[in-house]
Amino acid sequence: MDPFVSVVIPTYNRPYLLAELLEALSRQTYRRFETVIVNDGGERVDEIVALYPELRIHLIHRDENVGHVEARNIGVKAAQGELIMLCDDDDLLLPCHIERMVAEISNADFVYSDVEIFHYRVDNGQRIPTERFLFAYEYDQEEMRKFSTYVPSGSLYRKHIHTSLGYFDPYVYNYWDWDFFLRVSKKFRVKRVAAASVLYAFSNEGDHLSRQMSDKRQMYLDRLSEKHGLGKLPTKNFWLLLKEPEVAKRKAQSEVIWDGTPIVSRLKHRL
Repeated sequence: MDPFVSVVIPTYNRPYLLAELLEALSRQTYRRFETVIVNDGGERVDEIVALYPELRIHLIHRDENVGHVEARNIGVKAAQGELIMLCDDDDLLLPCHIERMVAEISNADFVYSDVEIFHYRVDNGQRIPTERFLFAYEYDQEEMRKFSTYVPSGSLYRKHIHTSLGYFDPYVYNYWDWDFFLRVSKKFRVKRVAAASVLYAFSNEGDHLSRQMSDKRQMYLDRLSEKHGLGKLPTKNFWLLLKEPEVAKRKAQSEVIWDGTPIVSRLKHRL
């Protein structure tokens, strides 16, 4: 029997984006999965969940906000699947994604795909893509200690990894994903999937974490570095870091799947 997958999604006051993600999940060719949504103290999303009755959704509503790292931990602990797939509420999975990733993990413990980063504008509650950028880099365990090219959305791994490593670390907050990747790669079989079947949202107008270069963010980066012995890490803007020679040399070929069409949710159709 095909393995059962739990897609874990933390969300906080982004109902339109969550609806687009649920729409994307409803189109998946692989059907043996549940969706675990952790509403981290935000406005209720019951009505959005109700728009997708064909999805097996476990909705956890928290009265208090605990932050996106702990929200993921709550979701993973509640997951019933033997495989865990992570996804931020503003990112999207193309219809083939879960099926492909399940096939790829047959000879690995942890798989992650390439992504297309897309910029967008919002038109009456609908994201309209304006630019797209392929984010595809060769996996090199040592180079991943200098600059992480791991995007957690859409990554798939065996749940028993948490039995060995514990859960996501809120102490490094902004860098929880880099930390988790480094911990996993020391003990388990990791594989990059050379297909851009995840759409990673990046708004030129928004307050995306990757755009913020605050003192607090530097503090979390220093904590990550100390934890893993990474040395002094650069704090340049994300787009400038991609131009660094050490990063640019890792650029790789990838299968581009998306035709550029926006994913329109049932919530949008109701407006």
